[in-house]
Amino acid sequence: MPLPLSTVIRPYEWGSRTALPELLGTEPTGGPQAELWAGAHPAAPSSVDGTPLDVLIGRDPAGMLGAPSVDRFGPTLPYLLKVLAVEKPLSLQVHPTAEQAEAGFAAEEARGIPIDDRARTYKDPFHKPEMVCALTDFHGLCGFRDPAETAAFLEDLAVPELGAWITALRTAPPAEALRTVLTEVLDERSRPVLAAVEPALTGVYADIARAHPGDPGILAALLLNHVRLKPGEALFLDAGVPHSYLGGLAIEVMANSDNVLRCGLTGKHIDIPELMRVVEFVPSAPARVEPEGNLYRSSAEEFVLVRHDLTDDPEELPAGLPQTLLCVEGEARLSSLPLARGEAAFIPAGAPAAALTGKGTLYRVLPGIGS
Repeated sequence: MPLPLSTVIRPYEWGSRTALPELLGTEPTGGPQAELWAGAHPAAPSSVDGTPLDVLIGRDPAGMLGAPSVDRFGPTLPYLLKVLAVEKPLSLQVHPTAEQAEAGFAAEEARGIPIDDRARTYKDPFHKPEMVCALTDFHGLCGFRDPAETAAFLEDLAVPELGAWITALRTAPPAEALRTVLTEVLDERSRPVLAAVEPALTGVYADIARAHPGDPGILAALLLNHVRLKPGEALFLDAGVPHSYLGGLAIEVMANSDNVLRCGLTGKHIDIPELMRVVEFVPSAPARVEPEGNLYRSSAEEFVLVRHDLTDDPEELPAGLPQTLLCVEGEARLSSLPLARGEAAFIPAGAPAAALTGKGTLYRVLPGIGS
């Protein structure tokens, strides 16, 4: 049978003070509420009648996850579902590959760094490919812009201190140019350049500078593509792609990891050397995900995202894989379980097939194996 989930709110400083309360129908706390987590990550697991979901899965991995998921991903839920409520720019960051995460986690374990230490970079040994699907107009930075286009953009700022970087972006091979400029941008010796650039910025880059004055991440942001999503549009971010979300409300689904390497626009731990090792210095357009009907699929096997526009006609959901559902508009009924706006549920793999009805919109996540 479907299990109702009590979700967790993460109050990061970049979060909106109103968007998640509006979604959940609760009173604002007065502080930022940045992320709603619906899943089994040990840092903030959802719960069922007070028992954490990861504990329930640990008691019966086969029944909760199904043999195909356990065989492929091990005895843990392979994905994590979130809602992001972005009011200020997030940290400028990248995620590691599976191999990098495994090696980095093992190295920090060997050095005896506690898992909750602020200086810890790798929280777990897993990669973190992710997809965002906009619920409102949503925008962010994603991937390196073509160096020649960035050179032209920087030249338009008319800041003489940018001359050496403009030349490098125009004359060096793309990977070399991007590595050279990002390295120098993040060096403390770039402070005079940053001071000269900040007053010249406009648009989203001026917004970033106002949110994080004096942060070298402002200069790094100038190297990236700015991308806008309309409601229902989605974006996939693989390992090594530098990015930052800037504003809006979105569903986010990812592999069940919390590994983030940051280089700026944050008060959290920054590990520039490791970030530079993980970044892919390749110009790339944002990887938009074109849905197959109502299904959003990427190269990540850990998750598939499905949007349901609910009606009174029952839709039978498949059995055999772990599924997490979140109602974002109206109300849903999952067999006998009602779900109001902002409420979530988990369907164990061993549960009978469930029927979905209602009026509104619901998102469902399941592993991308056999789906």
